[in-house]
Amino acid sequence: MSLIDRFQLTVPLIQAPMAGVSTPLLAASVSEAGGLGSIGIGATDAAGARTMIEEVRGRTNRAFNVNLFVHNSPRAAPEREAAWLEWLAPLFADFGAEPPATLRTIYKSFADDPDMLAMLLELAPPVISFHFGLPPADVLSALRARGIYLMATATNLEEAGAIKAAGIDAIVAQGIEAGGHRGVFDPTARDDALGIFALTQLLVRKSGLPIIAAGGIMDGAGIAAALDLGAVAAQLGTAFVACPESAADDAYRAALNGPGAYHTTLTSLISGRPARALANRFTALGDQLAGRMPPDYPIAYDAGNALHAAAKARGEHGFGAQWAGQGAPLTRPIPAAQLVETLRRELERCQA
Repeated sequence: MSLIDRFQLTVPLIQAPMAGVSTPLLAASVSEAGGLGSIGIGATDAAGARTMIEEVRGRTNRAFNVNLFVHNSPRAAPEREAAWLEWLAPLFADFGAEPPATLRTIYKSFADDPDMLAMLLELAPPVISFHFGLPPADVLSALRARGIYLMATATNLEEAGAIKAAGIDAIVAQGIEAGGHRGVFDPTARDDALGIFALTQLLVRKSGLPIIAAGGIMDGAGIAAALDLGAVAAQLGTAFVACPESAADDAYRAALNGPGAYHTTLTSLISGRPARALANRFTALGDQLAGRMPPDYPIAYDAGNALHAAAKARGEHGFGAQWAGQGAPLTRPIPAAQLVETLRRELERCQA
């Protein structure tokens, strides 16, 4: 049974699980409107994730998705981290602040978090998706035994093959246009940077699993195009950032309407992993890297968050993690349910 049929979705769309932006209210609103709402719990602990899941369930009886980060365990490298902080120190000084003395691993990979697994097995959310990789086989077996529908992100055919071999139910095909973190399993490997249409066609024909197309889709015409290529649904993230139910702050929302929205860029500066963001003062630092490598993800994020906090305290918002895809200028600041209904009508017009 397909994702759409199993969960009786009236619109073949998934709201992307943007950690830090996608709230339980946003996810529930999308699900209530007929799509599949999502929350990202990769950047919180088991207690925080439990609270989020329970809030979604308190707002809707419909299915929703819970997304987890399954990145490689970060390796502490004190010299590299100290060098990174030294490089950032002048920026902290510009805002009258000192960089952190040391950097921390600010959250765990799901592969290293037995408390998160225990909580998920207890609450058994309808859908769980994985980003950056896959958990061990025994973990997948335990989740399947609870009747949970499983999805994982792939950016190429090799990753899709690993997902299929692991017995995952569906693949999110993440094109290079997508906002937020690239779902690459190995951030040190060559990235072929496949666009959404090429990747969707490739995985539809070669993977043997249902494909959800993701990256740059902002309207019903984009959903229709993905379906025409054989995808069973489309995943939209940036399209929902401007909704009032998201956790995006005023500066983030303003930036979506600014010139940076027309020049999104992939950068590892902010978190230590490649991610697409609105062009701002932080992403512009890429021109000054000169061979420097940020610490491992998410250790580098500790420095990025500290710099953003220092800048924000002085009224500068150009150092935030303003994730967005290439369709950012097409955002519509309307309630989530209204956006889902608009997307449904646009899709129907394309299919008429």
